[in-house]
Amino acid sequence: MLKQKFDLQKAIEVLLYITEKVNNTYNALKVLYFADKSHLSKYGRLICGDVYIAMEHGPVPSNMYDIVKQVRGDSFYEFDTEEDIENLFEISNRYIIKSKRKANSEYLSESDIECLDEAIKQYGHLNFSDLRDRSHDDAFRAADYNDVIPFEEIIRALPNAGELIEYFEIDED
Repeated sequence: MLKQKFDLQKAIEVLLYITEKVNNTYNALKVLYFADKSHLSKYGRLICGDVYIAMEHGPVPSNMYDIVKQVRGDSFYEFDTEEDIENLFEISNRYIIKSKRKANSEYLSESDIECLDEAIKQYGHLNFSDLRDRSHDDAFRAADYNDVIPFEEIIRALPNAGELIEYFEIDED
C-alpha cells in the first residue's frame, strides 16, 4: 500500500487555516478530505500526508482527528509539539472549533492554499447530511468501516486516475 509521510506541523497549520473559515469539526475534517483529493489529482500529493479512515459518517483524516480529540481532551494519544495544541484551538459543544491564531502560511504552499480555499468554498458551508453523502464516494466504499482507505483507492476515485496510477506505478486490479 502506498503511503505519504504525515507532517504534524503542517497538519496543525492546515487545521488552523481551515478553522479560520469553517467552525464545525465535522465540516473542517471533510474540507480537508476534498482538498486532499483535489490536490492529489492536480499535484500528485496529499496536503499533509494524513491517512483516511472509513468511519460511519465518511472518510476521516486519522491524525487530524487525533489533533481535534486532543484539543477536546478525549484523545488516547497526544502529539508532542513545540506549541501546545490545546492552546491553538478552542472547542465548544464538542463540535464547534475556532482557531486562536492565524495559520503560519510558511508551512502551506500556493497549491495547498488553492485546494483548501476551493474546498472551503465548495464544502465548508454544507450541512451534515450533504457532506456525508458527498464523501461516501468510491474510495470510501472500497474500505471496510473503521479501516484505512487505501491511498490507491483514493487515486482510483479521481477523474484522472489513469495518469496517477501510472505516475505512482500502481498495479491495475
